[in-house]
Amino acid sequence: MSLPDDGPEQTKATGETVMRYHLRWKDRDLDGVMALYHPDIQYHDFFQNCTLGLAELREYVRVSMPREADEALEHSDRIRIDGDTAFIQYQVTLRGGRGLVSFRASEAITVRDGLIWRVNEYASLVRESVGGTATQKARPSVSRLGLSPRQLSFMADDLQDYFLRQQPYLDPDLDLQRVAKACGYSRNQMSYLLNQVLGQSFYRYVNQARLQHVLDALEKTPQPARIDELAFAAGFNSLSAFYSCFRQRTGLTPKAWIKQSLSS
Repeated sequence: MSLPDDGPEQTKATGETVMRYHLRWKDRDLDGVMALYHPDIQYHDFFQNCTLGLAELREYVRVSMPREADEALEHSDRIRIDGDTAFIQYQVTLRGGRGLVSFRASEAITVRDGLIWRVNEYASLVRESVGGTATQKARPSVSRLGLSPRQLSFMADDLQDYFLRQQPYLDPDLDLQRVAKACGYSRNQMSYLLNQVLGQSFYRYVNQARLQHVLDALEKTPQPARIDELAFAAGFNSLSAFYSCFRQRTGLTPKAWIKQSLSS
């Protein structure tokens, strides 16, 4: 990737700053990236529909920066510069629950005093890869969701926080629409997060939370209530679903698990 050799001094200075920014992202240098942000930075993520300042950006960048060997960030075009503003395009590949997920992103970056002062970011899903093989099978409705890597990370955190704090799984009639609305996302976005990133269905995710509730109750109660009562209290509406979930998680029946726990 090359920079213009001529042009106004401002354009050249902008290019040098943005090139350093690009290289520090490519080198996965979190501290180096943060050092290039202006104290008054405003980072606009249009798919997340949020604006972040310097105080929030470190964690925001950390969860977006590729870390694993098969994750990558590759710039797909030369840096285009006009005065104090540069435009960059890149593709980022991150690992989800069912394989690699790639996004195409573009950023308009404004430089002030040799530092990154404004960033406007846009991103969209372009490819999924399962088992290391790229595929273009994403449904059109999914490809139009506009989910950036940062948004997926925040969505996963919001979902986990909602389940921990509100315990919605205790309601046996809980459905995906209700969860999505409570977390502030669309049903399609939440479904995509669960199935394509976390690698499990909505009902599996909910039943795992219910099962953990039962296991916590069993550990805290010296003489627990009947196991079926605990299961129903945790939101299971079927004992067969509970027993299946319990065995898949522990490899034991509830009775065997309790006996093992008491003897250990």
